[in-house]
Amino acid sequence: MHFKRKEFIQIGTLATASMLLPKFLKAFEGRAMVPAGNKVVVILQLSGGNDGLNTVIPIRNDIYYKARPKLGILKDKALGLTDEVGLHPALTAFADFYHDGNLGIMNSVGYPNPDRSHFRSMDIWQTASLSTEYKTTGWLGRYLDAQCKNCDKPTQAIEIDDILSLAMKGENVNGLALKDPQRLYGTANEKFFKEVMKNSTDPSGEQPADYLYKTMAETLSSADYIFKQSRLHPSQTEYPKTDLGNSLKTIASLIFSEINTKVYYVSLGSFDTHFNQDAQQQRLFTEMNGAVQAFVKDLKLNNRFDDVLLFTFSEFGRRVEQNASQGTDHGTANNMFLVGGGLKQKGMINGLPDLADLDEGDLKYKVDFKNVYATVLNKWLGTDDQAILGAKYKYMDFV
Repeated sequence: MHFKRKEFIQIGTLATASMLLPKFLKAFEGRAMVPAGNKVVVILQLSGGNDGLNTVIPIRNDIYYKARPKLGILKDKALGLTDEVGLHPALTAFADFYHDGNLGIMNSVGYPNPDRSHFRSMDIWQTASLSTEYKTTGWLGRYLDAQCKNCDKPTQAIEIDDILSLAMKGENVNGLALKDPQRLYGTANEKFFKEVMKNSTDPSGEQPADYLYKTMAETLSSADYIFKQSRLHPSQTEYPKTDLGNSLKTIASLIFSEINTKVYYVSLGSFDTHFNQDAQQQRLFTEMNGAVQAFVKDLKLNNRFDDVLLFTFSEFGRRVEQNASQGTDHGTANNMFLVGGGLKQKGMINGLPDLADLDEGDLKYKVDFKNVYATVLNKWLGTDDQAILGAKYKYMDFV
């Protein structure tokens, strides 16, 4: 069969959009019910550098209010957690999680020699590299590589997006990127692609067309499988009609289904608030709050809350002082939220940042984020963190 250039590009686009869904999904086409107790990680990336100081607010710190005379969130507006700490006013559900014992807050998370470039710092977080080294694989991609070496039923990681993040790319195995199972299924089953496959010969060579046929066959099989599995136990909980609400509802349906997936990845942004920060952060936190609130309710109703750990991260925080545009500029260390029914440490896991001890106006990191990753990999996912991260990092006690 001969391709016109336009048709060849169409097939290539489908292959790219599906991120070359790996062959091992074929292994799940039998029954593989995931029992309660199967640990799942949901990673919520706050893209753009969220301002941590206006997220977890030091409500009795004079230095904070002096540095942010117009941007600082007043004590009576913040959602009080302790005498010293409040949350951003939009994060009502997170305040409830805190008081219910389902939230851990880790402060001053970062890494040595921080980089203030969005792209470089995000690469460091996604690859779990040192700031002096450059890696082409992500920490979750390497997790997939490592745990699939000697297993007959490998698990996979799913990102709710059209494009796969570097975090999810391994040497041999990639995560899957899809916006929602139905859309991927619909794209894969368009008449054009079905006709191409019907008229194709058995792909055995190494020609580009053969490679694309092979990729298409795997994509059609995988799209069909994921869509059917996602419909087995659809979420009955009402979610906000937002991007993050829709994404977390999809994740919940997949957690409740028979799909053997341990890692889900989703992003919200942009938190790059150089100007007009109040309105932007309020809008994004309102979306995050509503979506995560529905997600936690859903997990509890389906008796899966103890098995799921959701954590947030951002590539960096913001500078302590407000700028002249009612915003904040790129900074360094930041806080992370940990949400789940299986937390062993709850509430304020460590102290607030020391605003009297700054590095040229920026917060000093106290917790290397790779310690968090090592803990999640070893204690939650039960895998060899040292092989995946390439070094030995300190385990923490939050799980």
